[in-house]
Amino acid sequence: MKFFSQVCYSIVLFFVCIVDLYAEKVEIVSDNMYAQDMKKEVEFIGNVKIRQLENSIFADKVRVYFNDRNETDKYEAQGSVEFEFKDKKNHYKGMAEKVIYLPAKSKYKLIGKAEIEDIANSRHIKANKIVLDMMQGDAKVYGSKKKPVKFIFEMEQNK
Repeated sequence: MKFFSQVCYSIVLFFVCIVDLYAEKVEIVSDNMYAQDMKKEVEFIGNVKIRQLENSIFADKVRVYFNDRNETDKYEAQGSVEFEFKDKKNHYKGMAEKVIYLPAKSKYKLIGKAEIEDIANSRHIKANKIVLDMMQGDAKVYGSKKKPVKFIFEMEQNK
């Protein structure tokens, strides 16, 4: 019975704490969930869907980390990750093998076969690693000799 009450406590604590620094509602749906109270992390496994305002992440597995104040510190999504990130100025859709989201900094790290479609600016980026800073509106793109950065954009025709 003690184990059951600890699990219930972890689940309740998680849902109370899942609201990030900006008090926006976050909804996570998955096939399974595993809470580790002592490590301050919760793992979602199987068909994971995260929604927050107009942002979404779909992945095979997501781990959510909390800081000492039980605020969401980091999301780490793995396995065929698809995403859509939107704010007032930016709109991105894409995929990667791994996505790390830092809510306090509004920063996304896309790792492994990362692809982004910049909807607002009609640009497409492919690289091994892309870091999006939604607050600053910056993107850092990392390639290598074997896998260089690929940037595709459309030029406007002069009429």
